Parts: sequence; structure tokens; C-alpha cells
Amino acid sequence: MAMHRIYDWFRRHAFVVDVSLMGLLLVFLLLVGLASSIGAAVLVTTVLLVVPLAWRRARTVPAGILVAAVALGQWAVGITPLAADVAVILMVYALAAYGPRWASLGGFVLALTGAVLLVSRFYARNNYPVLSVLSYGAVLVVLLWALVCFAWALGDLTRTRRLRLQALEDRTHRLEVEQQQERALAASDERSHIAREMHDIVAHSLSVIITQADGGRYAGAADPAVATATLATIADTGRASLQEMRRLLGVLRGGEEASTRPLPGLADIDDLLLSFRATGLELTFEQGGKPRRALPPGAELTAYRVVQEALTNVLKHAGPNATASASLRWQSRGLAIEVLDDGRGAAADSVAGGVHGGNGIRGMAERTKLYDGTLTARPRTGGGFQISAFIPYTEA
Repeated sequence: MAMHRIYDWFRRHAFVVDVSLMGLLLVFLLLVGLASSIGAAVLVTTVLLVVPLAWRRARTVPAGILVAAVALGQWAVGITPLAADVAVILMVYALAAYGPRWASLGGFVLALTGAVLLVSRFYARNNYPVLSVLSYGAVLVVLLWALVCFAWALGDLTRTRRLRLQALEDRTHRLEVEQQQERALAASDERSHIAREMHDIVAHSLSVIITQADGGRYAGAADPAVATATLATIADTGRASLQEMRRLLGVLRGGEEASTRPLPGLADIDDLLLSFRATGLELTFEQGGKPRRALPPGAELTAYRVVQEALTNVLKHAGPNATASASLRWQSRGLAIEVLDDGRGAAADSVAGGVHGGNGIRGMAERTKLYDGTLTARPRTGGGFQISAFIPYTEA
């Protein structure tokens, strides 16, 4: 497990690892060069050969081109072989492992050619006999070619393994997506099946209610006790049907857990505000006036959702350190709701294309319209946003 975590860290921080290894190699080669009192041209060549190794995975082709150019320049000006020439072998491996196929083969051929050029320049400069050049030179070229072939083969194996792992990861991702789709389709089929069953249950319950109501109406004239018992049966059946209908709606909406709890209303506003304050939002609340009569449950739910949606938009769009205030005021015609904030307001609304007036607010406007109400959402002068709604006593 520990080795797996180490390997994963190295894989996620590849560039950091490459830079670190390049730095260590460069420091070692420079120390060796300084100890040998080499010239400035050799030091510059060493740096130019080793530094590109830091980008051997991030920018493989440009790094390979730079190393090849420096190596050819080293041969052209007659600089003797250096320990830093190991960068050529390392770059051959990198091109085979991380570069495109054309760069991999091109670097391989260029390295083989460079080996011949290196050996020919070395023997020509030292004026060795021809037979000695042919024998020892051939052996040296073969050894260099073997080293280049080994580096290229190792890099190609690394490429194959990397592509295989990538293919396995892609296949695993596709399988996960397919499994999620299959689960979603299975859940949709199951919801449809449950909905059909629930429809039968509710239809049967309504038939019982109608039959009992008709029977109670006729029997009540002769025996009031029968009417009372009939009304009790109707009430029980109605409650059961209502509960099943709520379950049905929850299933059709796709919720994993269809709630059968009572729907929230104005009495639950305090708990709603407490949940927003728990998120760190600085929020004040004011309630004034007395209701002339109670709003229907659906209208109370609409008022609750308006406050909830408005405060949710404050958290999403008002920005950090924004404060908000909410108020419910009973008037002679109904309930007035207002939610204000001092956040980014008009700027956020214009940049995001009207974020405060998005689908949530449009949905709340439709809800209030069902109860003959109105809802407006607009930026405030000087910053912030304002959402105002009015729900009259009349029920649509």
C-alpha cells in the first residue's frame, strides 16, 4: 500500500520528479567537470545537453530536438565525448516512451547515425592506423548501437504499458458510465411499475369513497348512525389515498427516498432561517402585521419556497461576506414577502446572464401566479439584490 501511494505521487507529480532528477544529474556532471578543469565551452555544452531532460515527458519533441541539435553542434565543433552525452540515450528512451511514433523512430535513427559520426571523428582526429580504425571502431559502433537499441526498446515497452493502462482506465470509465445508465434505466422502469400499481390503488380508493358517499347519503335519511360510520370510512380511505398519492408523486419525481412528511409552511420559517444561519450567512428576519385569515396550505408552501429560493440565491450568487434580510408582512389583502441582500447584485446578474432570475425564481413566479400572486426579482440601486412577492388571501 505504501509503495502504491509513492508510485501514485510520482505519477501525479511527473514534472517535479523530472526537474529534480535533471538537477541532480546536472550538479553531478558539473562537479565532475569542475574537478577536471574543463573549459567553458564544455560546461555550456553539458548544461545544454542535460537541462532539456526536465521536459522529457512534458515537452518530449522540443526537448529531443534541442538535445539532438546540441549533440550535432558538439560533433561539428570537435568537442570530445562527454559524460553529459548520456542525455542522448535518455532522450532516445523518452522519445520512444512519450513521443509520437515518428519522433520515436526519427530519434532512434538519428542516435544510430550519431554513434557512427562520434566514432569516426574520434579515430580520425587521433590518426590511428586504418586496420585499427576498422576493427576497434566497428566494435565501438556496435556497442553504442546496442546501447541505443536497448534504450529505444525499453522506452517502447514503457509506451506499450502506458497505452495499455490508459485503455484499461478508459474501459473502466466507460463501464462505470454504462452501469450508471443501466441503474438509471432500471430505476426508471421500477418507478413506472410502482406508479402503475399506485394508480390502481388510488383509483380503487376513490371508487370506495364515491360508493360510500352515495350509500351514506341514502342511508343517512333513515339511520343517522350509518351516515356517521360511512363518513368515518370515507375519512380513513381519503387519508390513506392522500398518503399513497404523496408517495406516488415522490416516486415520479425521481427521488430516491420519497418523503411522506407534512409539507412545510409559514410555521417552519424559523427552522428554515436557522439552517441558513448555520451556513454562516448573516441574516435578519422581521415579521409584522396580523393575518386576517389563514392562507391555504398551498399558498403557505409557496411563501416558504419563495424565502428558501431567495436565500439560496444569496448563498450562491451574492459573494463572500454578503448579508441578507427577510421580512413577512401581513397586509389587508394578503402576505407581502421581501428578501434583500447587499452582495454583488446587478454585476453578478449582468455577467451571469441573470442568475438571480434563473429557473428557480421563474418557478417561484409560477407558484405565486397559481394563487393570484406576483413576484419580482431585480438588482438594488447601489448594490445587492431584491426579491419581492405578494400572495393574496384569495385562493385560485
